Amino acid sequence: MGNLVKQFAKFSVVGVTAFVIDYGLMVLLTELFGINYLISSTISFSVSTVFNYFASMRYVFTHKEQMSRHREFVIFVVLSIIGLGLNALGMKVGVDVLHIHYMITKIFVTALVSVYNFVTRRVFLDAEHESRCKAVRG
Repeated sequence: MGNLVKQFAKFSVVGVTAFVIDYGLMVLLTELFGINYLISSTISFSVSTVFNYFASMRYVFTHKEQMSRHREFVIFVVLSIIGLGLNALGMKVGVDVLHIHYMITKIFVTALVSVYNFVTRRVFLDAEHESRCKAVRG
């Protein structure tokens, strides 16, 4: 359990940094350049995902030796695209349905997508998680 907490703490540091990139770029594109919030949110999410891949695979998750870096990146991107869909859906519902300001909506949507990201990346990409599961199954 201690390793899980430590891993989640590292994930949180990387995630907060990615969030600052994501949120800052979204606000910059929307407020300064007048880009629609759904487009700016998609762009900012994509940029932060690339940062997140490199930081996560270096500091948070252990590389699976049997998996090529190319395959690892593809899986990361696929999981992130699903996260992007959840992000866009959450933004659309929060802003257009619930009429919550896009900046506030983004905070809540990010929290939900972060849980999805941690769980799926841990299951699909983390060698340590895989080895613990094998040990438990015996």
